This record gives sequence, structure tokens and C-alpha cells, in this order.
Amino acid sequence: MAFQQCDTQFRVLSKDELDAWRAIPPAVASDCMNRTQVMNATIKPIIEGLTLCGQARTVTTMVGDCGPICSLISNALPGEIIVVDAGGVEDTAVWGGVMAEEAVHRRLGGAVVDGAIRDVADMRKARFAMFCRSVVPRGPHHGFGGTIDGTVSVAGVPVRSGDIVLGNDDGVVIVPLELAPTVLKAAQAHLLKEESWIRDIRNGMSIPTMFELPSAK
Repeated sequence: MAFQQCDTQFRVLSKDELDAWRAIPPAVASDCMNRTQVMNATIKPIIEGLTLCGQARTVTTMVGDCGPICSLISNALPGEIIVVDAGGVEDTAVWGGVMAEEAVHRRLGGAVVDGAIRDVADMRKARFAMFCRSVVPRGPHHGFGGTIDGTVSVAGVPVRSGDIVLGNDDGVVIVPLELAPTVLKAAQAHLLKEESWIRDIRNGMSIPTMFELPSAK
């Protein structure tokens, strides 16, 4: 199997920086980026309550090939999230239970697969933070090739290694690494604003009044 690995370097976020991001829901991060950077609605967690927060490592794989993904799993650092451009193909899995086992062993932060996976019951038992497009029994091959650490397009969003990946039951949002300080500050302020809105609603204020919208009679 031949694959290309791009010479990519990025700033590794500190534990304190990542801890701050863990408090930011994907929806709020997207709101602070003009409601952009959202993967399409097909990308969802395999079990409710799973979350993602970490820096991406990207991989593009040929249709039905898991080889480059396996290579990246073995070399990714703890906490990193594997983001896979598998072409959106839904009928051949490119990630399975053995791969998830190694990812858990190496304490990776999870994975996002724009394509299919299998052995989902094993991943659910392990509480592995897998987000994907589909689940199917047909397995992959090894040997067609792909690219590691290149810029990928995953479910409609560009992703580069080092970008911040946020995921929950709503789906997945990508924060470009160079925008991280600005978006984090805006998101923290937005959460405080939302807290004030909730307090006002519980004190009797209506949403039309709050946002100066026309009110039905």
C-alpha cells in the first residue's frame, strides 16, 4: 500500500486551552463563526451522549480502503481526533472494531468518518467517540492508498490537521486553529449571554420581547 503523508506542523493546544473548549457546545462555536463550519446532518455519534473535543489529524482514503487510517491510528497522539474523508461512501466500511480497539488503547480522542463503519456494538461497549455517516457490515481492503495530514473535505467542511473538532448529539463543528483564540472568547461571551436570556425567560420575559421581534396577537 502506498500513501502520501504531508509535512504538516501545527501548534499543539495546552490542556488548559482544551479544557476551556470542552465547555463550548458545537452549536455555540458555529454561531460565533457566522453559523458556518458545520458538518452536514448525516454525521452523528453512534451513541447518545458521546462528545468530541480535540485537535484533528486528517486522512483521505481511497474508496473501501482502511490502510492509511490504520497507519494514522498507530502514530496519532493521545487526545487527537482522526478525521476521515472516505468520500461519503455508505456501503463499504473503512473503520471497524479492531481499529477502534487500538484507538482506545492509544487514548485517542475519537474519530469522525465521512463514510461507513462496522462493528458498532463493540465501539458502543467501549464508549469510543465515533461519529460517522453510516454503518454497514461490508468491510474494507488494505492497499489502495490515500493521504495523511492533508487538507480534507469532510461532510462539507474543510479540515486541516490541528484544527479543533467539537462534537455532541447535534453533530460536528470544526474551528480553524488560527481562529481559535477569537472564537473561544466570543463563545464564552455568548454562553454568558445565553445564561442571561434563560434567566429573563424564567422571570417571565417572552422571546419576541427579548429580541424585539413582532409578536402574534
